[in-house]
Amino acid sequence: MPEGDSVYVLARRLDVLVGRTVRRGELHVARHAIADLAGRRVLEQATHGKHLLTRFDGDLTLHTHLRMDGSWTVVRAGRSLPRTLMPDVRVLLATENGPTAYGLSLPVVELVETSDEESVVGHLGPDPLRADWDLDEAVRRLGGDPERPVAAALLDQRNLAGLGNLWANELCFLRGVSPWTPVGGIDLPATVRLAVRALRHSALTPGAYQVTTGDNRRGRDHWVAGRFAQPCRRCGTPIEMVAEVAGDPDRRRTWWCPRCQPGPGPEPGRPRR
Repeated sequence: MPEGDSVYVLARRLDVLVGRTVRRGELHVARHAIADLAGRRVLEQATHGKHLLTRFDGDLTLHTHLRMDGSWTVVRAGRSLPRTLMPDVRVLLATENGPTAYGLSLPVVELVETSDEESVVGHLGPDPLRADWDLDEAVRRLGGDPERPVAAALLDQRNLAGLGNLWANELCFLRGVSPWTPVGGIDLPATVRLAVRALRHSALTPGAYQVTTGDNRRGRDHWVAGRFAQPCRRCGTPIEMVAEVAGDPDRRRTWWCPRCQPGPGPEPGRPRR
């Protein structure tokens, strides 16, 4: 699933629409099938965590979310998508004498008043990639349930918006804690400060996107995520993994090094691989 840095980078790609007037604007979803965005000017591409907020003049915002399968593509003036992809288009924004953006297979597409954006993102915690980032508030929210496993707490978008499974696993390794360590037993301010540096570095530094090891060569960019049974880059111990539990956001697929990350393991009965 795309994470907060993914959506931030996407928003910067879609900045090519900002300041332009929509010539053809369609939403191919039942709820907004008759909506017409033609004539509106794109004001801003804003993000909050994994949510994209495309703001138009006239107090209107297009709220979209990629989840697992969604994507955006932009083509220059005079070009269009291949016909084979058109059935997957959920959003079409063609600008006057400019590029066209297509939102493909987007599971969340909705229009809200810009002044009412809180109705779709108000539940989210602070986002390190926003100007209103509040470290103290993120620490407070993460520590609200001291017994909750740290990986699950980091993944909860109500605590800190933008961290997904990749970052939760990598941050636990970098902090040297088991993903199942209760948040009350770790240095939360230090963990959040590391998360902020990592997410900002990934989103803002060319060539550093989701690289956690400092080595952007393929297959060398992560410490534990996606590396089941491979030797730990620090100690050589095979990386372990437990599969996700369907329908349970607190039990996502998890990778860890049992030597570098001492502490509790997964709950009894949850098979390791």
